[in-house]
Parts: sequence; C-alpha cells; structure tokens
Amino acid sequence: MSADAAMHSEQSGARRGADPVRVPMRVLGIDTSLRSTGVAVVEAAGSRLVPVEFGVIRNPRELRLSACLDRLSAGIREVIARAQPREVAVEGVFYCRNARTAMVLGEARGAAIAACAALGLPVFEYAPRRVKQAVTGYGAASKEQVRKTLATLLGIRGEIREDAGDALAIALCHQHSRTRHAALMPREI
Repeated sequence: MSADAAMHSEQSGARRGADPVRVPMRVLGIDTSLRSTGVAVVEAAGSRLVPVEFGVIRNPRELRLSACLDRLSAGIREVIARAQPREVAVEGVFYCRNARTAMVLGEARGAAIAACAALGLPVFEYAPRRVKQAVTGYGAASKEQVRKTLATLLGIRGEIREDAGDALAIALCHQHSRTRHAALMPREI
C-alpha cells in the first residue's frame, strides 16, 4: 500500500492448527470515500473471527479526481494481493443531499468495485443500518458504539479510526451473513 495509507496488520493465527474441514474465509470490507477509504480484511475459521488487516487509503486534497480514483483502485488491488480475500463487501448507496457529493461517492464506489471485479472477486452490498445491526444488534447504533463493539468482538486493542472501523463492520456483517440461510444472503453486485 502507498506511503499515504495507514494500515494495521495482524498475522492470522487461524491458519495454524486450523481444522481442514473448516477452510478459513477472508472477506474484504470497503467503506468508500474519495479522500479516506476504509479497508479491512476479516478472516473467519469456524466461529472465530480474526482481523487480518485494516486501515485507510488516503488521497491528498490537492489531487485531481482522476488521480484519486486511480490511487484508490491501486490501493485496493494492493490489499487484495497481500491479504488474499475471497469475497468483498461494500456499503450500499445511501441518500446524499448534495448531488455533487453523491456523484463523487458513486465514482469512488465504482473504482473500488471495478478493482475487485477485475480480479474476479464477488462483491456484495449492505445497507448501513444492516451493518450496524449485524455488529451491535441495533440498526441505529452510533459509530462510536460500533467501534467499541468491534474492538471487543475482534480483540483489537487501541483506537480504531472511523473509516477503518466502518470497513471492519462491513466485513464482519458479511461474515455473519454468510452463516445464515442462503435465502437471506445479500445481493451480489
């Protein structure tokens, strides 16, 4: 990942001594933004969830839109190459009052999804309320409540940055959804 990205990485202990019947599943969660995209890879082996890495892909304010989209795409490809996730989860589109903000967010989402699709990874979408509910049990939880719950569930010590926390929550939501009945699976985009 580029020098501008802040990443936390933890070696997964799930591979050591893992039950061969339960193949670990790595999911990349992406919380898309033009200037500060959260990325997180969470591995599930049985009922154990391990944060493999999480952080933020940053773009300086002075960069043009096209350069930001290129750096975002490259950063996501680097995370995929390094962490080897098998599926990707992104936050669904939500209402924006400002049309320009919505357009830029859509372009950033498109760059992220295209980077994943180009590498053959299936991409799933989750509504923000569903993500919060999967993590805390309450769809209207605050971002601080979500980050505190993530720290407890995933055994993370120290501060979790907001965008990285959102990406962890999205990855965790997908991991939880994978264990439910196939009829409840999210739609693939």
